[in-house]
Amino acid sequence: MIDPTASIDEYARVEPDATIGANTRVWGFTHILSGSRIGADCNICEQVFIEGDVVVGDRVTVKSGVQLWDGVCLEDDVFIGPNVTFTNDKFPRSKQYPERFLGVRVKARASIGGGAVILPGLTIGEGAMVGAGAVVTCCVPDGATVVGNPAVVMPPREGGNDHQATVVHCRQKPDSG
Repeated sequence: MIDPTASIDEYARVEPDATIGANTRVWGFTHILSGSRIGADCNICEQVFIEGDVVVGDRVTVKSGVQLWDGVCLEDDVFIGPNVTFTNDKFPRSKQYPERFLGVRVKARASIGGGAVILPGLTIGEGAMVGAGAVVTCCVPDGATVVGNPAVVMPPREGGNDHQATVVHCRQKPDSG
């Protein structure tokens, strides 16, 4: 069922029996399979693919180039950056399917930066932050910030809730003249 207040781009494909909540926007060239459930006030950007055994909570943003495979659950207020890769099979082989796909659970208010890779069967904790390009190989604790390949938890800053990240300054471009 598509809520009448949802906005579906004319170039998006939403299959029968998919559920789209109130005030959710689905942009062009997005494909949503039957059985998937998308909550209210979501923004599903262009070129997103959502399989049938996927649950997306309310106020979720999924940026372009993301595929949500069977078993993915995004709780409320989650942000998924562009080209984030979710996986659901630890040992993928062509034409050989597991009895059950392993899902990924992203808890409320978590954010995953662009280009991150999330391996199957993991949970990203409530309010956690996954840095852009990180490869997440184990569960991320609530409130943690993880970066790198493989992703590691950044230590919190003294006296605050922010996590201390190392800042690398890029070299200036050489003069061309």
